[in-house]
Amino acid sequence: MNNKILEIHPEVHQAQIANIPVVALESTIITHGMPFPQNLETAKKVENTIRNYKAIPATIAIIDGKIKVGLTSEELNFLAENKNVYKISSKDLPISVTKRFSGGTTVAATMLIAEKAGITIFVTGGIGGVHRGADKSYDISADLSQLQKSFVAVVCAGIKSILDIGSTLEVLETFSVPVLGFQTNIFPGFYTQDSGFEVEYQVDSARSAAEIINAKKTLDIPGGILIANPIPKEYSMNKAIIDDAINQSLIDAQQKGIKGKNITPYLLSQINEITGKDSLESNIQLILNNAKVGAQIAVELCQLPK
Repeated sequence: MNNKILEIHPEVHQAQIANIPVVALESTIITHGMPFPQNLETAKKVENTIRNYKAIPATIAIIDGKIKVGLTSEELNFLAENKNVYKISSKDLPISVTKRFSGGTTVAATMLIAEKAGITIFVTGGIGGVHRGADKSYDISADLSQLQKSFVAVVCAGIKSILDIGSTLEVLETFSVPVLGFQTNIFPGFYTQDSGFEVEYQVDSARSAAEIINAKKTLDIPGGILIANPIPKEYSMNKAIIDDAINQSLIDAQQKGIKGKNITPYLLSQINEITGKDSLESNIQLILNNAKVGAQIAVELCQLPK
C-alpha cells in the first residue's frame, strides 16, 4: 500500500525492524463501541496492557483520509471525543481515503490494514457475524469474508452475543477459518463464558497458538485464524439477564427501523442501559483479557523460527 496513504507510527515501524512483537487494535470500540470517557480510558488501558506483556500496540484508524497504524495520544483523544467520525469497514476504505474521512476501523477493515502493514496478531472484543433473521435480511458482517481473505490471527471473546452464533460458526467453517478455544473447549459467548457451542480445537498456551499460526503461514494457506478467549469468570454475566437485555434491544431496534452498520452500536448502547452498565464493565474486562493473551501470543510468535 502506498506510504502516502498508509502511515505506520515510527514506534511500530522500528519494532517490526527489530522483530519486537506488534499487536493490532481496531478503533470502532473507541468511536462507536463505548461512551466517552470510558472509550478513551479503555483504549489507553488496552495499549498499556499490551506494553506490559512486552509487545507494541498498533491501534488502527483513519484520520483525515490517512490510514494510521499506531496512534498518538492526540489522535486517540480526537477519535474518543468526536461524535461525527465514521464507522469504516473494508468496503469504505477507498471512499474514506479519497474524501479524507476520519473514523474508526471495524474488525474487517482493521484485518485488511493489519495484513498490509505486516502485523499478524489482532486483538478485539468480539467479531461480527450472521445477524439474527439473516435468512430474510441477508445481514452478514464483512468480518467473516475478511477472515476468509486476510492472514491475521484474531483474538476475541467470541462472536458478539447479539448475533446468531451458531450460524456464524457454520459460515466460518465454510470459509475454512480455524476456530481455536484458548484454554477451553467451549466457544465463549462474549459477555458469558459459554455460548452453548463447542470448539473443535483447544489450545492451552500462547506458545501452542503461535505454533499453529506459524504452521499456517509455512503452509501458505490464505485466510485468518479465530482465537476465542473467554471473558474472565469474575466478569462473566448471568446468561438469562444478558439474553433478556439482548431480546429487548432487538425488539426496540426493529420498531425504530435501525439497520445496517448502525445496528451493532445501537444494540450495545441499549444493552448497557438495560443492564445498569454491567455489560459495559464486562466489555471492558474482556477486551483487556484479550489484550493480555494477544500480546503473549505475539511474543511467542516472534520467538519461533520463520
